[in-house]
This record gives sequence, C-alpha cells and structure tokens, in this order.
Amino acid sequence: MKLLCISCMKREEVTANTVVEWFYRPEGGKDEPIYEYRKTNHEFPSRFSGRLQWNGSKDMQDVSITVLNVTLNDSGIYTCNITREFEFEIHRPLFTSSRLIHLTVVEEAGEDFTSVISEIMMYILLVFLTLWLLIEMVYCYRKVSKAEEAAQENATDYLAIPSENKENCAVPVEE
Repeated sequence: MKLLCISCMKREEVTANTVVEWFYRPEGGKDEPIYEYRKTNHEFPSRFSGRLQWNGSKDMQDVSITVLNVTLNDSGIYTCNITREFEFEIHRPLFTSSRLIHLTVVEEAGEDFTSVISEIMMYILLVFLTLWLLIEMVYCYRKVSKAEEAAQENATDYLAIPSENKENCAVPVEE
C-alpha cells in the first residue's frame, strides 16, 4: 500500500537539504516515528519493521513510502512531515509542511451474492440477445428472398412476348 506524500517546493537549480519524517498513530494512540529520510533511509523499530520501503523520487518532490503486507492492525493516521532548508548565497530559508493520511484497512471482500446473480443475468441476457438477433436475420433474409422471387415472376409476365409468325405480321415483309 503506497502512502502518497508529494511536496513540490523545490526547483532543480536550487539546492536544498530535505528531511522527511513519517509517523504512525493508531486509533486512540499517540504518534510514533516509523521512517525517516535524512540523506539516507532509516526505518525505526516498530510494528512496521521490515515492511516499509522508500518510494520517493530522487529530486525529493515525491517522498512516499510503501507499507508491505498490509494487515488490519495497520489502520490509523499516518503523518508525513517535510522540512526543507534551501541553500541560497545570502540566506537559508526553512520550509515545513505536513500531510495526514487516514488509512482504514478492511478484510478482503468475498463474492457478494448480488454480484453473482448480476453476472449470471448478464450472460443470460447476452445469449438471449444473440439468439434474437439470429432469428431476426433469418426472418429478414426469408422476407427479402420471397420479395425477390415475386419481383422475378412479375418481370417474366411482362417480358413474355409472343413469337411472331409471318402470317400475322402487320408490316409487310419484303422477300
């Protein structure tokens, strides 16, 4: 679980010393230090020992940490304190900021009966619509083919020309 803490108070051309402190407070408890970054990473002995990992950026804009193997006991308030001392020629201003993260860990939810029923209904509807589309296509194909047959029968009625013989010829034929 990544605990996101971003502090965009530093530009690349300005050097600064950055100190990041992470604290954990259980429900109804007091803050206890769990992690610190002061040019190097340092994990304090706590319930998180061996489960914290630095996930920040090299430019110290992102000073996040990751809690590995999260348990129900990890619920609580996490505090990220950032202290930056900028190094200018004339003076060295000091800026601090703090971020609170409220984390509530719940048990992994099992399959809900409603979601199972919804999934089954979705598949039934999908099969039904596919069959309906297939039946509609067959019906339309038959209707179109019958219309084409009727049109061909009508065309042959109009195109039937009796053969002419020389006896009934209206125009004299010269021989």
